[in-house]
Amino acid sequence: MVGSWLGKRSNRTQRVDRVAAVPMPAGAGVLTCRVLDPVNQPVSHAEFVVMDTAGRKVVGGGLDPFGSFTVTVPAGEYRLAVSAEGYAPFRTKVTVEENELASLGEVTLHVARPTALPRPGDWEIEPTHSTIGFTARHIGLAKVRGRFNTFAGVIRLAERAEQSAMHVVIDASSIDTNVKMRDDHLRSADFLDVDRFPTLEFYSDRFSHRGGNRWAVTGALSLHGVTRTVTLDTEYLGVGNGMEGEVRAACRASTELRRDDFTVSWQTMLARGIAVVGPSITVDLDVQIVPKG
Repeated sequence: MVGSWLGKRSNRTQRVDRVAAVPMPAGAGVLTCRVLDPVNQPVSHAEFVVMDTAGRKVVGGGLDPFGSFTVTVPAGEYRLAVSAEGYAPFRTKVTVEENELASLGEVTLHVARPTALPRPGDWEIEPTHSTIGFTARHIGLAKVRGRFNTFAGVIRLAERAEQSAMHVVIDASSIDTNVKMRDDHLRSADFLDVDRFPTLEFYSDRFSHRGGNRWAVTGALSLHGVTRTVTLDTEYLGVGNGMEGEVRAACRASTELRRDDFTVSWQTMLARGIAVVGPSITVDLDVQIVPKG
């Protein structure tokens, strides 16, 4: 009984006899912890961050398959945060002493209460506070970031959110990477060919709850005359009120597109063995919606 109780004590400190074989820098100590769910299973996908008293990150990362982490840090006072999708975050203070082991023992993460969804009905994307951006690699090296400046979209939220639907239309000619020569080229027949394909469109009626505030929104993306199935990894951010008291809801989402799937290639350069744009493009969306009408 006593041994079991000691094994559960939080922030207990002991000599590092069990890690004596590991070289210990002068002035350092060891911090360790094991993260479990409410049924005592390891939460191996959790992440931890150790911060100093000023809030600066000292070290962080993922856990091992057993839900544990062990790190060496300078002796001192710290704040520890542990988080995982679908769980409420865990935060605590911990003291790490020189040449000693500070163990939090077993920490339990509790299932987070899902954020309330917007009311059912028709909502529309509010473009002033929304962005549709993308990131590509130029000749496999530097990242080039851009966005589409003109778009519109409607979301019909059902009583059961899984039965919702959305339709988004993007003006292809509104592509903007902050370099006019590059933007003109991206609009040309070498890439988006906006004269033939003036819009990009996304339609979805497959909303799948992944737990917590995470959703998968799967639908058909039409780009450059080709339609493919695409899934948006979506995080719902909740409902709030704007400056004039209007109701708003927000989410962010991302996906990765392969250019070849949509036949978007600069063929004249590919023929010379030069890949001007990387094979995949990351799309990131930050969206706010308001009740339609």
